[in-house]
Amino acid sequence: MLTLLRQEKFLLLALIAAFIAYPLEPWMLHSGQPIALTAGLALIGFIVAASMRVAHHAELLAEKVGDPYGTMILTLAAVLVEVVILAIMMSNEASPTLVRDTIYSAVMLDINGILGLAALMGGIKHGEQSYNDDSARSYSVMILTAMGVSMVVPEFIPEANWKVYSAFTIGAMVVLYTLFLRMQVGPHSYFFSYSYPEKRRRKVSEEEPEPVNLALSIGTLVFGVVVIGALAEVMSKTLDLGLEGTGAPPVITAILVAGISAAPEILTALRAALANRMQSVVNIAMGASLSTVILTVPVMEAMALYTGQPFQMAMTPVQTVMIFLTLIVSAINLNDGETNAIEGMTHFVLFATFIMLSLLGL
Repeated sequence: MLTLLRQEKFLLLALIAAFIAYPLEPWMLHSGQPIALTAGLALIGFIVAASMRVAHHAELLAEKVGDPYGTMILTLAAVLVEVVILAIMMSNEASPTLVRDTIYSAVMLDINGILGLAALMGGIKHGEQSYNDDSARSYSVMILTAMGVSMVVPEFIPEANWKVYSAFTIGAMVVLYTLFLRMQVGPHSYFFSYSYPEKRRRKVSEEEPEPVNLALSIGTLVFGVVVIGALAEVMSKTLDLGLEGTGAPPVITAILVAGISAAPEILTALRAALANRMQSVVNIAMGASLSTVILTVPVMEAMALYTGQPFQMAMTPVQTVMIFLTLIVSAINLNDGETNAIEGMTHFVLFATFIMLSLLGL
């Protein structure tokens, strides 16, 4: 038991923070903006700590089952954290653009941030890194379709018809994800895997794998998500109050939500790139982007239909341009089955542009 508590100390700290935050919530909300902002940022730290443990157990499960099932578990765990935080924040009357901005930020962070940095660092260390280009093409075309249907077309839908199109979007995303899931774990699973050279496989096999207790990992993962949800409830209120009237761009909150869910993925992807396992990086970065769009959209659209309050899902012109630039660059870079430092840098420059535009309020 003591060993388990030591291993899960970050999750335990997050749980303690939740127990402290709930009774102190009224005090934090009535003690001025500095206190509220400090509390909100501190709670974000505890949420990240909990999400790291959730991702760790997802990674243990992933290693147990192997690719492509492994990266699917990793990305689903990250999206689950994001959906929980978003649903709680939207229930607290957050900005109607929060869902749109969070999905947009997550795609920018996953493809341009994670993939770009991983390809850059891996390219500097290993030169060209190989992967299965079938996976990249499959991810890219589905991300383009999902974002086009759910975040571009709504700009042209009359307000009176939003419920009909919202229901259609839910159905379209469910059909897309069902087909994708069948491809990823069914007869086309080889699209999302890559056979590394024999010597690399031997080198990896020499490392002693961490023993996996399936029941413990699944239980801890679920418990971690519950703790994250509890912390997010207080964090959303204190952060909203703390940022109110500060002049901070509205998209900052969305970037924080996207960053919380992506934090564990960043470390996993960088480790994979430095170990010359670019297929894992592609599966994590592109798979997380696709899962964010194709799973978050139907959940949040269903929430909008239930409450009768639509979200602003149509992207701004600047966001649309950045998404299409990102997907065009990724389609070109990920078309030959090898990445290098130059390709990584192009994505990272796009990520830096996204951050600059966000700071400018665009």
